[in-house]
Amino acid sequence: MLVRRLVAPALAVLLAVAPAAACSRSDPAPRVVPAPSSAEIPEPRVLAISVDGLRPDVVERLGPEGTPTLHRLLAEGAGTLNARTARQRTETLPDHTTQLTGRRVDAARGGHGVTWNEHRPGSTVRRAAGGPVRSVLSEVHRGGGEVALFVAKQKLTLFQRSWPRAVDRFVLEADPPRLVRRAGRDLARQDRAFTFVHLPDPDAAGHTHGFGSTAYDDAVREADRLVGRLLARVESEPRLASSVRVVLTSDHGGTGLRHDDARRAVNYTVPFVVWGPGVAAGDLYDLNPDYRDPGDGRPGYGRARQPVRNGDLANLSLDLLGLGPVPGSQMNDEQDLDVAAS
Repeated sequence: MLVRRLVAPALAVLLAVAPAAACSRSDPAPRVVPAPSSAEIPEPRVLAISVDGLRPDVVERLGPEGTPTLHRLLAEGAGTLNARTARQRTETLPDHTTQLTGRRVDAARGGHGVTWNEHRPGSTVRRAAGGPVRSVLSEVHRGGGEVALFVAKQKLTLFQRSWPRAVDRFVLEADPPRLVRRAGRDLARQDRAFTFVHLPDPDAAGHTHGFGSTAYDDAVREADRLVGRLLARVESEPRLASSVRVVLTSDHGGTGLRHDDARRAVNYTVPFVVWGPGVAAGDLYDLNPDYRDPGDGRPGYGRARQPVRNGDLANLSLDLLGLGPVPGSQMNDEQDLDVAAS
């Protein structure tokens, strides 16, 4: 597991004994560093961030001046601006369900079955799939960890209904700055293993003014600022800075006022970046030769070398936490997406 790879070097240093060089009787005896207690090695934590409707080409165009936080994550972490959504859908609810389950959409082919993109009271992923579906939320709960979800859209209450026992805290807050403040406080006060934060600004601006419009650019800048506030909270305390890994992606891009055509590259291309202690710096495809940069393409799930997908979030997060993959998942189900620094 990745956690073991991250912790092992630290243990080796802490357990090191002074060199056994010959010394005179007057020399002090070599000092043995005592083994660290469990309290000195913080439990790993994951902060997953989904920036709704974030177009990678706009992040590139705005550059480090317009999106300094996202560019910092890309420079210091393992990332790509050429990841893919679920192949069948480029919409908020289906793709967020893919992020949390690691499954494709089509229920007839083992997918989660969430094909709609509006709030449906009483709906659950189990009903959509026609049977039980596990998720990163259920697996963290089974592993003894706590889960918190902070979302800005009512339709994402689907996840609280679908895995009620696994969600220790659920916050629906339409105001993004307030949502981030509440998430930041929870990060500092609680030792949640998995925290999920959904930021809606780019999607809202895209639907109202157009994806790629001036208003959309401003919304991307604001989302970058809010991600920066979450990072600042993480870095404000050594306990958080040494334990929290960030996984950031998006559910879709967009063009004009829409993003529902899953055949358009501007809709199915998303960022995916991992950042934190023990995470390598570099391009995700360079770090993972078993994965293939798809260029402008839209490869299916049968390809031997898959692109990085936003659905990799579920099993990568579990790997970072030292837990096994989501049963029934189809993306990164062998947890072979490697982000560990060598």
